[in-house]
Amino acid sequence: MRHPPADGPRSHPFRRWKGLWLMSVAAVHTAYALLAFTEPLREMLRRGVFDSVGLDPMRGAVVWFVLFGAVFALLGWAVLQLERQASATPATLRPLGWGLLVLTLLGIVLMPASGFWLVMPPALALSLQRRLPPSAPDPHPSPKATP
Repeated sequence: MRHPPADGPRSHPFRRWKGLWLMSVAAVHTAYALLAFTEPLREMLRRGVFDSVGLDPMRGAVVWFVLFGAVFALLGWAVLQLERQASATPATLRPLGWGLLVLTLLGIVLMPASGFWLVMPPALALSLQRRLPPSAPDPHPSPKATP
């Protein structure tokens, strides 16, 4: 008979997809940035990186686009770490989910033809997840060491 993982029933792999999803979206976002904005990025390298954006709004937008991918990857990693903790309840991540959902909806309204749609599944899952039922006692507890 299989036993639940040591860190509790909340660590089940099917419950841990949201952080990995967000990190995957961040990777796709960053890869797209490197492909779509190759020339502005090369120009920034040619300028020596430091203060290479200057007052150019296109290079500024490219920097924000690339850096957002990094921040989003960190967010995904943090969500994954919280999902892996047995002590993290759905209530722990729900406010983050609602904030992510609001930002995602705003992004979709402002730019319907964008990757914001990719954030909708984890944003909904984080904001609408229900409290898990208390875990049943283990029918096969491990024997306790006696002194």
